[in-house]
Amino acid sequence: MPDDNPASTTDGLPTPLGPVGHRSRTGAHPERVAAGVTMVTSERTDLRVAIIGGGVIGLSIAWTLAQDGYAVEIHDDQPGLGASYAAAGMLAPISEASYQEPELLALGLASLQAWPEFAARLTQASGVDVGLRAEGSLLVGFDTDDAVGLARTADMLAHHGLEQRMLSSREARTLEPALSPRARSALHVPGDPSVDNRWVMHALLVAAERAGVQFHRQRVGLVTVDGRSVGVRRVDVESNSTSAPVHEADLVILAAGAGSAQVPGLRDDARPPVRAVKGQSVRLGGAAGLLGRTVRATVHGERVYLVPRSNGELIVGATSEEVGEDLTVTAGAVHQLLRTAIEVVPEVAELELVETLARSRPGTPDNGPLIGSSPLPGLLVATGHFRGGILLAPATSDAIHRLVSDLPVPGVVEPFASQRFSGSGHDVTEAIA
Repeated sequence: MPDDNPASTTDGLPTPLGPVGHRSRTGAHPERVAAGVTMVTSERTDLRVAIIGGGVIGLSIAWTLAQDGYAVEIHDDQPGLGASYAAAGMLAPISEASYQEPELLALGLASLQAWPEFAARLTQASGVDVGLRAEGSLLVGFDTDDAVGLARTADMLAHHGLEQRMLSSREARTLEPALSPRARSALHVPGDPSVDNRWVMHALLVAAERAGVQFHRQRVGLVTVDGRSVGVRRVDVESNSTSAPVHEADLVILAAGAGSAQVPGLRDDARPPVRAVKGQSVRLGGAAGLLGRTVRATVHGERVYLVPRSNGELIVGATSEEVGEDLTVTAGAVHQLLRTAIEVVPEVAELELVETLARSRPGTPDNGPLIGSSPLPGLLVATGHFRGGILLAPATSDAIHRLVSDLPVPGVVEPFASQRFSGSGHDVTEAIA
C-alpha cells in the first residue's frame, strides 16, 4: 500500500527547495510569448492547490504553478508512470491533423511552438535534456489506397498552409535509406519534432520537486463540503474507505488521465466524459543510425510508427483498443506491430526486443482535451488529452495557470472548455472565487 508521505523524486540529486513564500495579490504581467500561448507570472499566490494525477499534464501544471509561488501538492500512487511513460514523444499536430478537427490542430500548433522554450526552461530547472529532435516526420504508404490517403493528407496540410512535400519511393529512401523499397509513396512533414517522453517525465519530476511541489504517493478521492471542493483524501484501494485525514486545498485540479471519471467523490455532473483507450507499444534496442526521423507508415491499411531515440532505441507503436482499463500486453498486438514495422524497415527484425508496454490513454467524445472549469466550485479539469498529452502540456499548463491567476485563456484553448458536453454556462471564475 502506498504511504501518505511526500515522496522524493530526485534520487541521488540535491535536496529540493521548500515551498516559495506567498506574495501579495497585486496583478500579473506577461513574460514569455509563443504562438498564442503566452506564459505569464502572477502575484496571486494565496491559494493551496491539490492536483489529482502525476502524468505529464499534472506535473506540467504543478511545476508551472509552483514556479509562481503557489503551494502545490500532487497526489498519485505512481507519478510519472502512467500513459506518458509509455508514449512515443511525437510532437505531431501536423502529421495527425484531420479535416474534422481544425480546433485541435490550432491548439496543437500553438503548443508545438511553445515547446522549444518550454523544453529549455525545463532543462534549466532540472538539469535533464529532454531529447527534443527537430528532424520531422516521414509518412509512408505501401499500396494504391495508402498513396491516395497520403495525397489527401498533403492536400489538407496545404489547405492549412502547413509545410509538406510528396516524395517518390526513391526520394523517400534518400531521406531514410533503411526504408523498404516496397514503399510506393511518401510525404515529408518537416514541422513535427519529437522528444524523449521518459526524459520529459523525469525532468518534470525533478523540476517540480525543486520548485517546492509536495508529492503524496497515494490514490485520493475528492472531498466536498456544502457543494464545494475543499481538498482530497487518501482512498484505500481495497475498501474505498474515506476515513483518512483531508488534505485541505483551496483549489483541486483533476488531471488523472484515463482514470479521471473514476475519482471517488466526484458529483455526477462534474464527472468528465473520459474513457480509457488501450495502447500497446514495443521498445527496441540497437537501432543507432537506423532512422533519422519519425516514420509513420500505413501498410495495406495497418498503421505503425517508428520513433528513433538518441540512445539508439526505437519505439514502435501503437495500437488503439476500446477495451477499457485492460493493460495486458498481448502476443497478437506485439506480433502485429513488429510484423508491420519490419515491412516498413526490414532491419527492425535484427533489433533487440527491450520492452513491451500497455497503457490507457484518456479519450473524449470528440478526441479533444477538457481544460477549464467544472460545475463543482473549487474544481478545475485538465484531462482527456488522448494521444496528445506530451504535445499539449505547454498549452494546458499555461491555460490552467491563467485560470488560477484570474487571467483569460488564449483563444485556441476556448473550444476545449471542460463543460462543452454538458451545455453548462458555468463561469470558470466561480471555481476559484
